[in-house]
Amino acid sequence: MEYSVGVDIGGTKIAIAVVNQKGEMIDQTVIPTDLSIPPEAMISKINDEIRNMIEKSSISEDEIIGIGIGAPGPLDSKNGIITCPPNLKTWVDIPFQKLVQQSFSIPVKLENDASAAALAEKWIGAAKENDNFAYMTVSTGIGAGIVVDGKLLRGLKGNAGDIGHTVVDPSFGQCSCGQYGCLESIASGTAIAKRGSEIMGRHLSTKEVFDLYAEGNEKIADFIENVFRVLGVACVTLINTFDTEKIVIGGGVSKAGNPLFRSIQSYVSQYALNPSGRQTEIVPAKLEQSAGVVGAAALCFNIM
Repeated sequence: MEYSVGVDIGGTKIAIAVVNQKGEMIDQTVIPTDLSIPPEAMISKINDEIRNMIEKSSISEDEIIGIGIGAPGPLDSKNGIITCPPNLKTWVDIPFQKLVQQSFSIPVKLENDASAAALAEKWIGAAKENDNFAYMTVSTGIGAGIVVDGKLLRGLKGNAGDIGHTVVDPSFGQCSCGQYGCLESIASGTAIAKRGSEIMGRHLSTKEVFDLYAEGNEKIADFIENVFRVLGVACVTLINTFDTEKIVIGGGVSKAGNPLFRSIQSYVSQYALNPSGRQTEIVPAKLEQSAGVVGAAALCFNIM
């Protein structure tokens, strides 16, 4: 049996797992992302965790074929560099792949995190039977991994699918990127918590906002239904652009469940341009929060 190590880098936490060639996680750990220390020091901690996990797993080193890393963009996946991710503000031009490779004698690969998650859903998840689909993650930020004709669409530097900064409604105000009305500034978990807190006049988490919506709170209802509409707009844009047969939605906001998926499916059935596009399936990620780390590990198995 062959194994690889997956590393999923997030703005608040980092998941690390040993995964076998069937996509099964043998062991997993999660550590906080410490932005108070230099990126190089944080990567050293990641290397230590990888080493400890390999030792704990009782798997011989020659059975581990590589380390795959999924990281937020913008990045340069071809050269293994994290360039300037908004949620990792001090991580500018960090040669991540090189800094991990120096500590291990196995290959190391770097990929955009949403693309890695799409790879996992294609491998063992909700898109196993699909060669034309998009994986959209709606969490702290919003991004997409795109699969066209059975191949992962990467782009020049590996940043294809960064739909979070597509402008959908300028009336919502300025995004952190400088544009007005970006998808991420309206419908990400961060944006939902921020706007929900403003509406209710007290600090709320994203989950608490959705709890109020589920309870029928009138102040929150219009806002959340507009968020669902905006996510529908994003899905129609993906369908019209890439001629998808399925959109898989993951990330924390997908936990809103049936109301979210019903709303998006209804919007798509009305507004996708092509009649076949209106039949596009909108489904939850099968791997849920594990998609990123399993997809990172999958980079070493040459799934695509």
